[in-house]
Amino acid sequence: MTTKTQITRPATASRPDTLVPDWQNPWAGLILSTVIAFVALLLGRQMPLIGGPVFGILLGIIVRNVFSPGVRYEAGIKFASKYVLQWSIIALGFGLSLSQVAHTGLESLAVTGVTITAAGLSAWGLGRLLGVGDKLKLLIGVGTAICGGSAIAAVTPIVKPDDHETAFAISTIFLFNIAAVLLFPMLGHMLHLSDLGFGMWAGTAINDTSSVVAAGYSYSKTAGDYATIVKLTRATLIIPVCLALAAIVAYRAKRAGAGNFSLARIFPWFILGFLIASGVRTAGLVPAELQPWIHDAAEFLIIVALTAIGLSSNLRRMASTGVRPILLGLGVWAAVSVSSLAVQLAMGQL
Repeated sequence: MTTKTQITRPATASRPDTLVPDWQNPWAGLILSTVIAFVALLLGRQMPLIGGPVFGILLGIIVRNVFSPGVRYEAGIKFASKYVLQWSIIALGFGLSLSQVAHTGLESLAVTGVTITAAGLSAWGLGRLLGVGDKLKLLIGVGTAICGGSAIAAVTPIVKPDDHETAFAISTIFLFNIAAVLLFPMLGHMLHLSDLGFGMWAGTAINDTSSVVAAGYSYSKTAGDYATIVKLTRATLIIPVCLALAAIVAYRAKRAGAGNFSLARIFPWFILGFLIASGVRTAGLVPAELQPWIHDAAEFLIIVALTAIGLSSNLRRMASTGVRPILLGLGVWAAVSVSSLAVQLAMGQL
């Protein structure tokens, strides 16, 4: 009598997380992120003081924590929060003429250098005092020092914070953007700042471009024009900041003895794409009629990516962080604002 041997198939082992997740079916999450981002874009157009990116991350958080999208959405959400985020930074480069910034904004570099230093030191010192995590205080420091949500978006692929940390940092930056738009013009008049003095102050101490424009032009047209150029100059500094962060991450990994570590793997290649795009724009190879379309596309990609980050954010973990990041954001913002005025006063520019 023959005995049948039962062949048992081995259970499929769960695949460990890798640097490149499985994108076999990203469409559900991408479509969800895009639809919510479109709503955020429309809301941002109605309320530009808040802006589409902030609406995107807020709506994403609400959908994640109220409706809890299932596992089938995860691949697309991760794809958007990583790759769409990088594409948005490259697209921004097509709208930034490096020659224009260099011609008009070089005189702001001294003030910008001091404010960025003040932001870094205050974020580090006050963050340690308040017990804020390293990555969160880095995000708040970089966002306040350079260009708000765009800077946070640029450094996120390098330092790899948790999604709730990114969401909290952007929300904190947004809070002080609103405060700056309301307070800066009033304070400028109280301090009797010149148009150029106020433009320099707004361009170096307010972190989001739309808020810089709103505050600058509410003071005067001259102040608004000058503040915008100063802000563009300041935004270009995200390039050396990202490269420096990549070098620091590489050094720490080497010291920790990471045998499989590769600098090429964490190098922010999207910054190289940003530089190439800016070079194309500077060389005049982007037709003028296409520039508004490219700007709108870059804005929408950022909203999609930040919406995906919101869809990945855990509201309970954000709430458990408490008020300390907000206090940190207030301290860093105050340090940047005061140092900008102090340097201008010392240089006789007010």
